[in-house]
Amino acid sequence: MENQRLLSGHGPYYGSDNPGYCPAAAAAIPAMFAPPVSDPSAPSAPPASMFDNVPGYEGTVMGGGGFLPPPMPTVPVPMPEPGQTHPDWNIPSITEETARDAFIMFASSKCCYSSDPARNGVITRMEAFNTYRYRLETFNESRSTEWSQEPYNGQPVDAFTQAVPGPWDVPAQAPAFFKDHTQDIRVPYTSSVKNCYVCLGMGRTPCKDCAGAGNKVCWVCNGSGYRHGNDRCSHCNGRGRDNCSHCHGQGSRDCSTCHGRRQILMFINLKVKWTNHIDVYVVEQASGLKVDNLSKVSGKEMYKDSQYLVYPVRGFPDLAVVGASERLVREHTANYSQTSRILQQRQTIELIPITRVSYQWKGTTYVYFVYGNEFKVSSEDYPAKCCCCSVL
Repeated sequence: MENQRLLSGHGPYYGSDNPGYCPAAAAAIPAMFAPPVSDPSAPSAPPASMFDNVPGYEGTVMGGGGFLPPPMPTVPVPMPEPGQTHPDWNIPSITEETARDAFIMFASSKCCYSSDPARNGVITRMEAFNTYRYRLETFNESRSTEWSQEPYNGQPVDAFTQAVPGPWDVPAQAPAFFKDHTQDIRVPYTSSVKNCYVCLGMGRTPCKDCAGAGNKVCWVCNGSGYRHGNDRCSHCNGRGRDNCSHCHGQGSRDCSTCHGRRQILMFINLKVKWTNHIDVYVVEQASGLKVDNLSKVSGKEMYKDSQYLVYPVRGFPDLAVVGASERLVREHTANYSQTSRILQQRQTIELIPITRVSYQWKGTTYVYFVYGNEFKVSSEDYPAKCCCCSVL
C-alpha cells in the first residue's frame, strides 16, 4: 500500500521526509520514466472518406496535382494577322567624341583603372556591328486544384447547396498582360465540416516532448532527486522529474490541425497562375563582343506586334530573325496551349548598336566596345590597371 501511495502520476518521490528513507539506496535507484503512450504521430493526410465526391473534380487530391487543360473554345479562335511592314530604320554610327566620353566614364568607374589611356589614347579605327535581338513573349493562364483544410471557426458551409462550377468556370481577375501573378480561390459550394482526422475530434493530441506523461527527467539532477551527495535537488524538489514546459504538465496539447476546435473545414482550392514566358534570340555578330553583354542593354525598337496569337515575322531583311520567329512561335504554341490558356502574345525586334573602337596607347593597339542605347563599354585588355586588379 505504501508503495502504491508513493507512486504518483509525477513519478517516485525519494525525499528525506519519506518514511524508510535511505540516501544511499535513493541515489542508486534511477528515476522512474513515465510509461510510453501510443505513437503520437498524426496521419500525414486525411483518409479518402473525408473527400466529398464533387463532379468535375474527381482527380483532386491533397497537395495539388498537375495543371488542368483548358476547355475547347466555344467560339472560333481569331487567326493571327501578319504584322505591319518594317520601316527601313538605320542607326547611325556613334561619333569619336561619344566613344571617348563613354570610355572615360568606364575608366572612372573602376577604382583600379587609370583614366590616362581613355583620355589620351589615339583612336585609329571605329567599326559598327549593329545586331538584332528578337523577343517572343507568351502570356498564359494555368489552373490547378487541391483539397485544402483549415480549423472550423464558423465559416460558411455551402457543400451540395448548388451545382459546383467547373475549374475553368470559376471567375478570376487577370492581372495586366505580361505580368506574373498567382491567385488562390476557394471553389464555391465545396466547403463542408468534418471531424478532425488527426485528434479524432478530441481537440488535443499527446505531447511529443514528454510522450504524453506530462513530465520529464529533471535536467539538473538527471532524475536522481539529489545533487552533491545527500542534498535534495531544489529544482525538482527531489522528485527527479519536471513538469513538461510544452504541455504545462497536462500530457497533451491542442491539436495542431484543428487548433483545438475538434472540427475542420474541407474545401477545394483553385490555384490560378498567370505566367509570362519569354524567349530571346540574338543574331550572331562578328564584332568580338560577348553576346552575354547585350542582355544588360537596350536597343532601338524596330518592330512590335501584340495580339492574341502572333504571326511569325515575314519579310524581315535578316533571315536569321525570320527563322527564329518561326521556330519560337511554333514552340510556344505547342508548349503552352495544351495545359494552359494563352491570353496574349507579343514579339519585338530591337537593333542594338555595337561599335568596335581600336586605339593606340604607348605604341600598342588595344580594343574596346561601346554598345547599347546606354553606351556601355567593355574592355578586357585595358592597359592601365594597378597591381590589385592583376591579383584579382
